[in-house]
Amino acid sequence: MSGLNELYQQVIVDHNKKPRNFHALDNPSHEAEGFNPLCGDHFTVYLSVDKNDIIQAVSFTGQGCAISTASASLMTEALTGKTIAEADQLFHRFHDVVTKDESTETESLGKLAILIGVKEFPARVKCATLAWHALQGAIHKKQQPATTE
Repeated sequence: MSGLNELYQQVIVDHNKKPRNFHALDNPSHEAEGFNPLCGDHFTVYLSVDKNDIIQAVSFTGQGCAISTASASLMTEALTGKTIAEADQLFHRFHDVVTKDESTETESLGKLAILIGVKEFPARVKCATLAWHALQGAIHKKQQPATTE
């Protein structure tokens, strides 16, 4: 049970109770939904990207468990000011760290590294990556909701 207690560290609790950037953007340039059919978590991610492909603002709406909400909140903080290419690279680094067994460099993840503990709980990996899959949908302008399945 100590692993589960560590998983819900203060950062996760804080971002779940007071999610950052939890609102719809007015006139987003990119947006996409993400849905986890197993648990019902559902988010929409909004991006405002300028002509130089720099993310000026990122936000989300929806509902989910503590881990999915905290992950979405942390993601919005990490992406503001990044280019679309950098956001895409960050998705892949984050996804690799939480889904692959081998040790991966985590220093560049900053606060996102707090979510690495989900690896120990395979069902929770989908929670941590839901908003990130929606981000990919937004970046690549996919019409279908992103899923964790």
